[in-house]
Amino acid sequence: MEHRKHPLISPVPGTERQIDSFHYGPADAERHLYIQGALHADELPGMLVAWTLKQRLAELEAQGLLACRVTLVPVANPVGLDQQLMDTPLGRYDFESLTNFNRRYANVADEIADGLDAALDDDIAHNRDLIRDRFEAALDAMTPTTTLESMRLTLQRLACHADFVLDLHCDFDAVEHLYTTPAAWPVFEPLARYFGAKASMLATDSGGQSFDECFTLVWERLRQTFGDRFPLDYGCQSVTLELRGQRDVDHDLAAHDAQAIIDWLRHLGLVAGEAPPLPELAYPATELAAMDFLHAPIGGCWCSTPSRERPSRRGSSSPRSSTRSAIASSRSARRRRACSTLAASAAWPRPA
Repeated sequence: MEHRKHPLISPVPGTERQIDSFHYGPADAERHLYIQGALHADELPGMLVAWTLKQRLAELEAQGLLACRVTLVPVANPVGLDQQLMDTPLGRYDFESLTNFNRRYANVADEIADGLDAALDDDIAHNRDLIRDRFEAALDAMTPTTTLESMRLTLQRLACHADFVLDLHCDFDAVEHLYTTPAAWPVFEPLARYFGAKASMLATDSGGQSFDECFTLVWERLRQTFGDRFPLDYGCQSVTLELRGQRDVDHDLAAHDAQAIIDWLRHLGLVAGEAPPLPELAYPATELAAMDFLHAPIGGCWCSTPSRERPSRRGSSSPRSSTRSAIASSRSARRRRACSTLAASAAWPRPA
C-alpha cells in the first residue's frame, strides 16, 4: 500500500488541508479502479465503507490477489468535514461559495478534442491511453485559486486514468440505490445485485457536472465527435452508490457494502478467486426521469397510521404492521427528494 498526501490551497495563514489517497495493487496493472467516500462530508456511511475497504484491500494485496490498481480516498472532502452550524454537520454545500460539493467539476472535453483527430489511429488501446494522458494534461494546466477549486482538481486528477469510478454517497433517509449511465449499466448491473440496490437510475447527463459524470461525459462527447472514424471505447465508467440514509453508519452494513464491491471486482476478474453467484436483481433499472419530487401542500405534519387488528388470545398474536411514517415540512421547504421512497413504493416499477 502506498499513502500519498495532496496539499490543498490554504484558506488563511497558519492552516492547511490535504487529501489523503491510498493505492493498492500492481502499479503497472492494466485496469484501474478509483473509489472515494464522503464527497458530501455529512454522508458518513461512505467514509466507513471506504475505511472498511482500506483494511480488506490491504489483506488482498498482501495475499497477491489484486489484479488491478486501486486508488482509495476515504475522506474526499476535508473542507465540508469542518463545516458545522450549531453543532450540526453541514457538508453538502460549501459555506463560502454556496455551491454543492458534487457539482461544477472541470469540463475539459474541448481541450482534449483540440487536434485529437491527428493523433488517433486504429488501435483502441492507444486511443484510450492518449485520451487519458490528454485528460490529465488538461487538468494539470488549470490553476486553482481557492481551497474548493484545488480540492475538486485534486480529486479529478486522481481519477482521470481510472477505468471505473465509484463515488460513495447516501441520502437523507433511503434504501440502497445507485446512479449510473445507460452505457455503464451492463458493467454495474452485477454490482447492483451484490449491493442489493432497490433502485438503479440511469442518465447520461443529469446536469450540473457532477463528479461521476465529469469523466463519462468526456468519453461520450469524444465518441460522438470521433467515433465514426476511430475506435473509441468508454475509457471511464462511473457509478454513484447511495448507501441508504445518513444515520446508517454501522459496521455490519459497511462490511456488507465493502464485500459487495469486492465480489463485483471478483466478478470482473480484478480480484483473484471465484465470485459468488449473482443474486437476483431486486428491481430493474429505470431512467432517472422516473424519479419525481413530492410536494407538501402546506406546512405541518402528516402521519399515516395503518389499521391495527385486535390482539388475539394469550399465547399468540395477530399480525401487526409496524409501518409508521411521518413527514414534517415547512412553507420554506416543501420539496423532498423522493427517489428512496419511490423505490420501495408502488410508484416504482416492480420486477415481473
